[in-house]
Amino acid sequence: MDNISRIREQIKKDPENQEFQEKGWQPIFMANKQAKIVIVGSAPGIKTQEKEDVLRDKSGNELRKWLGVSEEEFYHSGDFAVLPLDFYFPGKAKVGDLPPRKGFADKWHPLLLNEMPDVQLIILMGLHAQKFYLKSSAKRTLTETVFAYEEYLPDYFPIVHPSPLNFRWHTKNPAFKEEIVPILNQLTQTILSQK
Repeated sequence: MDNISRIREQIKKDPENQEFQEKGWQPIFMANKQAKIVIVGSAPGIKTQEKEDVLRDKSGNELRKWLGVSEEEFYHSGDFAVLPLDFYFPGKAKVGDLPPRKGFADKWHPLLLNEMPDVQLIILMGLHAQKFYLKSSAKRTLTETVFAYEEYLPDYFPIVHPSPLNFRWHTKNPAFKEEIVPILNQLTQTILSQK
């Protein structure tokens, strides 16, 4: 058993995750020893939790378009990792889902990232991921942070979540797809082309 598999087992056995284990839920993340790009999101939705897969939905399709990679490359090349801030569906809120549990990413992300020494870029997908990783250097709003992406390179690239539900945001901020997505795409291709 490799270290990533050991960490997965530790996550399952952690008393903080007992209620999820009792439901038969698996921790939802994707990590590869040779990963070059890590995508950090919030927490899996209920459909993702039930499917036991990451980003195999409309959001994932859109993200792969932005990155310029196929489904095959994304899941089977070993170049990508996906680490939500919580690996379990946190439950429903009055509107949408509950936020990821506090302390979860602090506990598990460093252990997993330590097993991926070739990571060159961490893509921060959405507000929760940006606040967690960028701390006080995140701007006042997600939009401001996304449009200030150059300040966070070469380590981080903040983006809006690729969910179809964000269509209003895209209508108000067409420059994201017109100007920033091509830069993200080019950067991704440059990283992936390095042997």
